[in-house]
Amino acid sequence: MRANVRMLSEAYYPRSFNQSRKLEAAGKYVQGLFLAAGANVEKQEVLVDGERFFNVVAKFGPKTGPVLVIGAHYDSYGDAFSASSESKGYGADTHTPGADDNASGVAGLVELAFLLVKNPPRLPVVLVAYTLEEPPNFRTERMGSAWHVKSLGQSGQPVEMMISLEMIGYFSDAKNTQNFPLPGMGALYSTKGNFITIVSRLQDWSQTRRLKAAMVGASDLPVYSMNAMPLVPGVDFSDHLNYWQLNIPAVMVTDTAFNRNTQYHRAGDTYDKLDYHRMAKVIQGVYSFIVQR
Repeated sequence: MRANVRMLSEAYYPRSFNQSRKLEAAGKYVQGLFLAAGANVEKQEVLVDGERFFNVVAKFGPKTGPVLVIGAHYDSYGDAFSASSESKGYGADTHTPGADDNASGVAGLVELAFLLVKNPPRLPVVLVAYTLEEPPNFRTERMGSAWHVKSLGQSGQPVEMMISLEMIGYFSDAKNTQNFPLPGMGALYSTKGNFITIVSRLQDWSQTRRLKAAMVGASDLPVYSMNAMPLVPGVDFSDHLNYWQLNIPAVMVTDTAFNRNTQYHRAGDTYDKLDYHRMAKVIQGVYSFIVQR
């Protein structure tokens, strides 16, 4: 995972929407990793204002039955407007390397691909590396995950749930390194940023509970959960948002992003700041949930 996060955050920097060549190269890199694992892989075209982008989709297990979708976006944040004066069209002040956000989630997807090829799941699993999650496409129909949701609706195949891996690599054992979107939440959760969180809407509490039980049983990594209305800042801040549009149960697995990582969307979001041992425990937990289906 460390090697893949470093490649995505350095060799393919910046993989933002306005640096389409790097973004395309990053997508092809992920496609190559899925193929190296031995997965059945395809590219899903995402067409935005006449420009072609793509999701990378890897399928495992039988072709029929309820599908579990696990996704992570491979693009990174870039402020094209502020970077317009830069000679290269980007710079350290405008375009993040995006190690935690979200090369970490993509690296986790790749590890799941290798595990699922070695031990095929009993029910179908689809891993998706999404394009165009970041602004200015965020919360629009341009998002790669929005395109994937449309394809699911057209296929007619039932979808059990969706898991979004959104920033899974930043941890700290120091006190007061964890912030919260609402006052008083520190009384319910640790103020140390040493845990992973499962976040979803209220009606997905059952799926949240099942995933949490599997992850807690898979390692010693603390796992917290929160089911709340999207009015709580951050609850719908990733690709799982689009699956709710089809009323598909969807959750986000996250290190809580800007509530913990002070380098969110900044130049300091680099590969050397992540904890790959704990990242591995996150993926062990998600894989355990797959096995228990």
